[in-house]
Amino acid sequence: MSSEPSTPQHLVAITGSSGMLGSALSAALRARGDGVVHLVRRDPAGDLPTGVTEARWDTDTGLRDPHALDEVTAVVNLAGANLGSRRWTARYKSELVRSRVGNTRVLSSTLARLPHRPRLLSGSAIGIYGSRGDSTLTEASPPGTGFVAELAHDWEQATWSAQEAGLRVAHLRTGIVLSRSGGALARLLPVLKAGLGGRLGSGEQYWSWISLPDHVAAVLWLIDHPEITGPVNLTGPEPAPQHEVVRALAADLHRPAVVPAPTIALRLALGEMASEVLGSMRVLPTVLLESGFAFAHPRLADAVSWVTGDDA
Repeated sequence: MSSEPSTPQHLVAITGSSGMLGSALSAALRARGDGVVHLVRRDPAGDLPTGVTEARWDTDTGLRDPHALDEVTAVVNLAGANLGSRRWTARYKSELVRSRVGNTRVLSSTLARLPHRPRLLSGSAIGIYGSRGDSTLTEASPPGTGFVAELAHDWEQATWSAQEAGLRVAHLRTGIVLSRSGGALARLLPVLKAGLGGRLGSGEQYWSWISLPDHVAAVLWLIDHPEITGPVNLTGPEPAPQHEVVRALAADLHRPAVVPAPTIALRLALGEMASEVLGSMRVLPTVLLESGFAFAHPRLADAVSWVTGDDA
């Protein structure tokens, strides 16, 4: 689907622009003619793609140039340390909080002081719901418990100053993003290609997935529809048990998916993070669907074919 307005009209600032989601969003914005400001934690580069500027951003103190955001119509906040890159030691958990909650609090305060009111789309995660078995979860469902649930809750609350200043704020509760490289499948795809994939734990836990193109399209949709505020689930409309996702990927890769990862092995290997891998969240994108958004990959088979390149 295309959410492109008749006349591109946005200048969009992005935190986390070098990550998988941020770089894909930046490319999509430029492809439709919008301007992009990358908020980076270094001095701005001199050689940038057409339509891109950079501004120095510090997650503790904010902007070096106080006028860098004067013309922006929307800000997309995607910054945050990688949840799955290492074990959750006390030190790394503090970094996960600082890079999300602290960064968002500083960003919100910065935007609240602007003379105009840009749209704020701020990152969050479906982990806010906690593990809820096969219960169907929507944006109206209450938060759950656990480290990620509390982190996501505080992450969303960190936009308070922007909301108080009158900015329209949406929280991007992102699910498992299916990508051809990077993201949740960065470690799984090579294993599947080697024929060593299988269920994780029981395999019955629900994975609420979304393809990378649909994630980008949904963010564009929200930029173009500022009337949509509050939590927005960025997941596909058909969540599936983990073993079905792995089996579908393996089938498209023409590989078996019969090597399980027992629960005890996952807990030994991953520590506290294993609870998230083994958790079950059956999340529906109710707000997106009710607003008229159309998914390019609504079914698991559609998304898997795109991931493996079999949709060409």
